[in-house]
Amino acid sequence: MILKGKPVASSILDKVKEGVEGLGFQPGLAIVRVGNDPASEIYVGKKLKRASETGINGKEFHLPADSPEKELLSLVDELNQDKGIHGMIVQLPLPAHMRADAVLQRISPEKDVDGLHPENLGRLFSGSPRFVPATPQGIMELLSYYETEIEGRNAVVVGRSSMVGKPVSALLLNANATVEICHSRTKELAAHTHRADVLVVAVGKPRFITEDMVREGATVVDVGINRTEGKLVGDVDFEPLKGKARITPVPGGVGPLTVACLMRNVLMAAQEKK
Repeated sequence: MILKGKPVASSILDKVKEGVEGLGFQPGLAIVRVGNDPASEIYVGKKLKRASETGINGKEFHLPADSPEKELLSLVDELNQDKGIHGMIVQLPLPAHMRADAVLQRISPEKDVDGLHPENLGRLFSGSPRFVPATPQGIMELLSYYETEIEGRNAVVVGRSSMVGKPVSALLLNANATVEICHSRTKELAAHTHRADVLVVAVGKPRFITEDMVREGATVVDVGINRTEGKLVGDVDFEPLKGKARITPVPGGVGPLTVACLMRNVLMAAQEKK
């Protein structure tokens, strides 16, 4: 079974639009982009498009790649003080001379709709989240939409980033799954992945998870987006597995959910200021 993200995302976006209409004011989303990374430009464009469609006032703030870090931090400070901006994200990756951690920590936790500020990550792991990172949030929405049993099941997460691997592990644990976190250096990885009822893969390596590493009937969520041989592929070898497991496609799986859940976070931030 193929688990498509578009119907799930559409449902979320419809509810966001309805919520925005009920606010009585237009929420503001600031997206800061540094440099001219082609992928970042595409992602920002998609976010601005969805913001417009749901009634959110999305604004892009673009700095040249050679801007000093202090200029970016100064812009973040200004946006923190702007009452018309309810949510803010700094598009990653940043140029090599900028410290992503320092920049993310500068964003006000109340406007951190990416959910990457240490305070918001801490709240997530303590079980009282404010803003949940959009991709992990989208994964949980997808599992719920397709009626995936989580409580008491074995969940294996391959990948340990702060954007996906660690937060989705916390969400699965909060949903009463038994969770293992693995990564590219885990020894005998297949022995772990083969035990998974739910397998989430986010390592950034094309077709890293092969058919023999997944058990029959498992639910596989592929977060990877890799360009190879002129096309986009995931971290999971999709074709051999689509008849064996319940699996998300790439593209068309988790991607649409990430943007939808980001818009929901913006709505939540605006509702807090209502």
